[in-house]
Formats: sequence, C-alpha cells, structure tokens
Amino acid sequence: MSVTEAPTRPTYGPADDAAAPAESTGATPPLRRTVRRAAFWICAGIVLVLIAIVTMSLQGAGVGGAPLSPMNAAPAGSKAVFEVLADQGVEAHFAESLDEATDAAGDYEQTTLLIYDAGLYLTDFKLREAARLAEHVVIVDPGFDQLRELAPAVSLAGIADDELDADCDLAEAEKAGAISGASTGYRVTDDDADAAECFGSGDGVYSLIQLTESASTTSTRPAQRVTVLGAWSVLANDTIARDGNAALALNLLGEHETLVWYIPGLDDLEGTGQGAAAAATPPWLTPAIALLMVAGIAAAVWRGRRLGPLVIENLPVTVRASETMLGRARLYERSGSRLRALDALRVGTIQRLAKACGLSRHATIDEIIVAAAALSGRPPTDVRALLLDREPQTDPELVQLSDDLLTLEREVHRATKPMA
Repeated sequence: MSVTEAPTRPTYGPADDAAAPAESTGATPPLRRTVRRAAFWICAGIVLVLIAIVTMSLQGAGVGGAPLSPMNAAPAGSKAVFEVLADQGVEAHFAESLDEATDAAGDYEQTTLLIYDAGLYLTDFKLREAARLAEHVVIVDPGFDQLRELAPAVSLAGIADDELDADCDLAEAEKAGAISGASTGYRVTDDDADAAECFGSGDGVYSLIQLTESASTTSTRPAQRVTVLGAWSVLANDTIARDGNAALALNLLGEHETLVWYIPGLDDLEGTGQGAAAAATPPWLTPAIALLMVAGIAAAVWRGRRLGPLVIENLPVTVRASETMLGRARLYERSGSRLRALDALRVGTIQRLAKACGLSRHATIDEIIVAAAALSGRPPTDVRALLLDREPQTDPELVQLSDDLLTLEREVHRATKPMA
C-alpha cells in the first residue's frame, strides 16, 4: 500500500528568479495606455493655467485702472493728489458706496464731498442723500441726470478748450491762474443763480462753475456750495503737474478738514447688495450647479477620445489673404469709395486705441477720443476730426489720413509703454 503525498506549493529559489519578473510584466501595458490617455488632459490643463497666468500678467501691466480713483497710480488715476492732500493734514477718505461715504463724512460744515459717477450707478434719491453729507459738493464731469438733481441751473455745453485761464473771482481758481488738459464745458442757464464761472472757452462755456445756495427759511436744508468741475484732467496723475492743475485741485478739495472721495460702485445699484442676492438665490441652485459641473467633467473624460491623424483635403481654390485685401482695395478704388475705405481703417484704429488706452470694448467713441488725446498730447478736437469727421476728397488725402492714423497709434503706444 503506497502513501500518496499531498502536492506542495512551488517555491522560487535563486535559480528561478529570472522567471519571476515575467508575471509582473502583464500590468505594464495597461498602465502605459492609461498614462497616454491622460496625457492630453494633463497638457490641456497646463496650457489653460499658462494662458490664465499670461492674461493676468498682461492685464496687470496695462495702463488702465479705475479713472480718477485715489487708489490708482496709473496715468488715469488720482493717487497723487489724494496722497498730497492727506500729507497736508486733510482727513481724506475713499468711498465706493453711499454707506461708506456716510460713515466717512465728518462735521457738515467741515466736509468736502467729491462725486465722480462715470458709471451712472446713483439714482436721484441717492444723489440727494449723498449731497446732504457735506457743505461743499464737487461733482466731477457730471452728466445730464446729475446736473438735473444737484445743479439744475447748469447744463452741458460740449468739449472745452485744452488751455484755460481762470478769469474769475473764485479764490481757488485765481490761485491756479491757468490749467490745461482735456475738459468738458458747461453753461449756466438760470440768470438768477448765484454762480461763479471760471475757465471759460468762449460763448458762455466754462469748465468750472460753483453754485452757492443760502439756507432756506422754509426747510431744514443748510447753506451749501455745489462745484461743477468739468476740468477733470486736473485730478489725473499724468496731468496734475501741468500749469496750475495741482493748485486748483489742492485748493478746491483741501479747504475743509475732511474730504470724502466718492466713486460709486456696484454696491450702489438697486437690489444688488449681498443680502438681496442671497435672498433671491434658491437653496438648491448652488448644489445643482456643482453637480452639473462634475457631470460635465465626467462626461468629457468618458467620451473623450484620442483623435486620429489629420486628413488633408485639397481645396479647389486657395486664395491668399493678401490677395483678398488687394482685391477689396481695387474695388474701393474703382468705385471711388474713399470714405468707405477710410472707415475700414478707422474701425481697426479705434479698436486698437481702446485696447492701448486700457478701455473696455464697450467704451464709447467719445471716451476713446478723450483718452487718446490725453495720452498723445493732441487736442481732442483734432483726434475727433481724424477718427470721425474728416472726409478724403482725393486719393492723396486718403493716403495722408491713413498715415495720420498710424502716427496717432504710434504716439498712444509710445505714451503707454513703461519707461526703461
């Protein structure tokens, strides 16, 4: 009777080590394939991050920023005059909402309030509430609605001259003597108004008008002065050192102990506070958005496929871009459409000027003209004529206008490049 031995598990000794790695090689190909599949998404993520970094760097190096903001050190900002006023002992505050302006305002008789509402955020009610904070209210480059509410005796009168003399009895203007830079003109329409008109451009147009209202016996509203400052460039960093610009800005804003520099923002829009936004948002919205984002990413990974090689298809006709441009130019020349050809050049120039001046793509042509004139040193009327008004009558005039557009672009780009 034989005894059958139970089978034993094989063991690997030194002689069998060479065969052992063969069992682990089966896992390598799937790992490599996984890495190859994920390489596209990894590279795409890296490219997106690099694009975001470059975009933020380019935006940070631009010449934009909030115009006339006391926190903006760019040419269009007003940090220089704000810091000088603070150094001279004025209690200067920067407010971006009506609540901040109310908190910053001090004694009524010793407070100056500057309002620059280029975005038209303030309603008539908020304009009235803001005006009650200070004895002296300075509204910078106001529009129709702001004038109607705070200075109804004053109306808009177009663009003023670049170089203006005081020629008035107002002490702040007399100390400045003369100012220069882009400005807006205004006109007093009420002969009975107690108004001081300074820096005239002729035909009753002035860039600074100060209205004085005495205390009313029928209301609780105290005496107040409202200054309409159309010469907004006297506050900008790049023009503050010209002529008497600094003297006018410092004397006009530094007469009281407290200065509130108020530039309204999104918080001043009706119904845009944090509480209103939170109340209007249903509780399920945020989780639903997060779930949709996760589902979209999962679907992209699931359905993402590696594209095969490109298939080259021979087109019947290949037309170079330069030939298309020359063909359109010949059509314009044959039909004598000089103005149409110039308009095509102007559109491209205006778009590039807006980008160089740091303006948004929604900026108006008037804003682009004022910004380009300030950077190039040209009068706004000349820039407007070049970009809008002048019409070529002959081919040499068309060529000259085209050269003038290129020259204006070069001047603006030269002014916006940082100095080495």
